[in-house]
Amino acid sequence: MSLTHRDVATVGIGGPVGSGKTTLVSELVPKLRDRGLDVGVIANDILTREDADALRERFAGVVPADLVAGVETGACPHTGIREDPSMNLTQIEDFLADHPDLDLVLVESGGDNLAATFNPELADYSLYVISAAEGEDIPRKRGPGVVECDLLVVNKTDLAPHVGADLDVMERDAREVRDGPTVFTNCRAGEGVDAVLEHVREGVLFA
Repeated sequence: MSLTHRDVATVGIGGPVGSGKTTLVSELVPKLRDRGLDVGVIANDILTREDADALRERFAGVVPADLVAGVETGACPHTGIREDPSMNLTQIEDFLADHPDLDLVLVESGGDNLAATFNPELADYSLYVISAAEGEDIPRKRGPGVVECDLLVVNKTDLAPHVGADLDVMERDAREVRDGPTVFTNCRAGEGVDAVLEHVREGVLFA
């Protein structure tokens, strides 16, 4: 594993509310654990820790409760992942104080296509999650979230026919505006999650 600025690898998972970030995290963590990795999770929100509480319950018996934490940013969540990541970095240090052999921390945060980018001091690798139900034009509209992330995840593919979204068009547009990979998922059904997992593993250089 090659790291530049912290003692543990970090993966940022951003995207709009309702895109399926929390569901993706809930699918990824057990798979990472099955591969022998110790994983911590941070869920950012403005005023609540509801997502963290839900994930802690979901991971009961799989991930120690003190390795699932919520960060209340008190402002737009992107503030805590981009402009001033100190609250998240402090939480990572708290994880390491009790779990010095921690392998990976997933940092989840909401935010639109203009805002949900991660400060390089916080994330070694970043995902941006969109929902096919939000419309097929999201990739071609670009925006830092879509263009700058290491991996674009187009989730809720099962809903595309119901909103007239063409997944082939989304894939074509993503190729045109991005240098990095795109994965299509239906996280609730577990479809495409293994492909996301492999990109994450490669991105943070786990063997």
